[in-house]
Amino acid sequence: MKTFKYIQYAFITTLFLYGCSSDDHSTPTSPISGEIPNSIAFPNAIICENGMAGLYPCNGYDLMKHLPLSTFGAVRGSDSWGWTDSQTGKEYALICTDENTAFVDITNPTSPIYLGYLPTQTVASNWRDVKVYNNYAFIVSEAPGHGMQVFDLTRLRNSDNAPQIFTTDAWYDGFGSAHNIVINEQSGYAYAVGAMTLDDSTFSFNGGPHFVNIQNPTNPVAAGGYADDAYSHDAQVITYNGPDTEHAGKELLIGSNANEVIIIDISDKANPIQLSTITYTNIGYTHQGWFTENQRYFILGDELDELNFGFNSRTVVFDLQDLDNPVVHMTYTGPTEAIDHNGYTKGNQFFLANYSAGVRVIDIAQINGNQMQEQGFFDTFPANNEAVFSGAWNVYPYFESGNIIISDINSGLFIIRKNNEQ
Repeated sequence: MKTFKYIQYAFITTLFLYGCSSDDHSTPTSPISGEIPNSIAFPNAIICENGMAGLYPCNGYDLMKHLPLSTFGAVRGSDSWGWTDSQTGKEYALICTDENTAFVDITNPTSPIYLGYLPTQTVASNWRDVKVYNNYAFIVSEAPGHGMQVFDLTRLRNSDNAPQIFTTDAWYDGFGSAHNIVINEQSGYAYAVGAMTLDDSTFSFNGGPHFVNIQNPTNPVAAGGYADDAYSHDAQVITYNGPDTEHAGKELLIGSNANEVIIIDISDKANPIQLSTITYTNIGYTHQGWFTENQRYFILGDELDELNFGFNSRTVVFDLQDLDNPVVHMTYTGPTEAIDHNGYTKGNQFFLANYSAGVRVIDIAQINGNQMQEQGFFDTFPANNEAVFSGAWNVYPYFESGNIIISDINSGLFIIRKNNEQ
């Protein structure tokens, strides 16, 4: 019976990957996660068994493919993001490195296609960040004079000459370098944080967010900024629809500002208003955070507390039910000493890029009751789980297919999927 079941799975997989009619020329896409065991749908996948997927420690997540940094002509990885082409259904990984931003078609996650890269605007840098709006990638870097590159992602549809070296479609020179970029896709504004002036001599807006109107992506327009709370290392910007009805519909920036979290109403770009600030105990470096989907809780990572205070990975959760009076709701302590970096929520899960401990997947379904529980992981840095700046920099869990991408500082791109063996 088991053999017959696998034959059925194989037949279904064929329908998913190649279509059920000779007249159907639609683009093949990955089967929806959970419907077919990965070992059947993707015969070349490395399945997580007995705590390992090949060389990599794991729990509940399979390795589809690993592309090393040498593939991209780089020696160090940094940020990453994803793009799904609404016209073709194809999925793409956008991988930042010291030298460039690389583009990989991961629609078939065990046979990804490296399409090429967009070189750095100026010189190499260990810090490069990318976000997406309306089929365009927006890229910043701490490379001096880099500004903001704009790249039309629909150009990736033509992969006949892959891999190739791409050029920018537009360039914004309203600032020099920047640590990070944030985009509110609902409003069509980008926010460069940790940005320098054009000559890289001083911080733009005191290191606070630098506003850019990107509603016409190839013609970015400066739209002001906010300097009152000093340097912002990272941020999330949302059009608010959470529980605090007083602020419904406002555009809010939640900044991780090195020594505090700030909440700013930036609905009026000419008149940003601070709503509140909040701190917590044992601050090392307030690094990055993300709202739960109901916009009540903000889940924060501190990048230096593990090093400075010697405890395991710590995640701080704020209750923002009253945006004018936020409070610390709880802390979650992970199972390793590794430093937490970037984290994102998807439904009742929190995906945390945890440097040397890889990506940890944490159940937040009971966060209201002060409970968070690790439910899986994939460790891209098997050497150790120490508090060092090595391993997983970023994770992007938002592809509908179930593909998840990880950008690793030392090792490049990993594509993983939830283990669904039946």
